[in-house]
Amino acid sequence: MTSKRIVVGIGGGIAAYKSATLVSRLIQQGHQVSAVLTSGASHFIGEATLLALCGRPPVSNTYDPRFPLGAHIELAESADALIIAPATARILASCAQGLADDLLATLYLAVECPVLMAPAMSSSMWAKPAVERNVDMLKRDGVHFVGPAEGWLSCRKVGIGRMAEPEDIFEALTGIL
Repeated sequence: MTSKRIVVGIGGGIAAYKSATLVSRLIQQGHQVSAVLTSGASHFIGEATLLALCGRPPVSNTYDPRFPLGAHIELAESADALIIAPATARILASCAQGLADDLLATLYLAVECPVLMAPAMSSSMWAKPAVERNVDMLKRDGVHFVGPAEGWLSCRKVGIGRMAEPEDIFEALTGIL
């Protein structure tokens, strides 16, 4: 795969720590990576980690002065792919409903490139009809999904809802580019 510009959107769930491994894998393969953090994500993964891996600070503010045209516009125009990992129930709902309620959801609305989402949440959340409807709507809109997997969850239960492993996300991306 030739070098691509990948935006990795990181939602606010414990699985956000796995995004560091995903970003590292993408960088090692020669891709340029920009990270976008939701406000919740910053509780689980630090800006210093993403700065070290990406070589540029993550973006978390729609009004970041580095992007005079708007962070969502400039990132969308340059992206060859958008990965959202973890894709929490909140970000799935925002994207499915077209709510531009934070930078990541606004970016999703602005991109014209392939989008890959890796859901992560508790089994009970994943099983909710509202989440199922949002995933179905996003699939109809052309969004690609990887996972979730079954396994040990942060709620100390075994079930479906575990974010796909970074290598599986990377392989899924390779299949859509």
